[in-house]
Amino acid sequence: MAAARRPYRAGVEWEFDHITFPRDFSRNVVTKLLTDRAEYGGWELDRLRITPDGTRRVILRRKIIRAVRTA
Repeated sequence: MAAARRPYRAGVEWEFDHITFPRDFSRNVVTKLLTDRAEYGGWELDRLRITPDGTRRVILRRKIIRAVRTA
């Protein structure tokens, strides 16, 4: 699970996290794990790909909020 940073559009920076779930994880288990990451980590689903062998490759994203120094 390596998080990458890249600009998604001008002025907004996103942090990305790549997760792979094996085929023996049920849909309910994957849903529960992704829901927990969304609620407690601030992640949202960017992309989900199910490969022909049943493996789920998930890309999550969240905004990077930069603190602006004032004065």
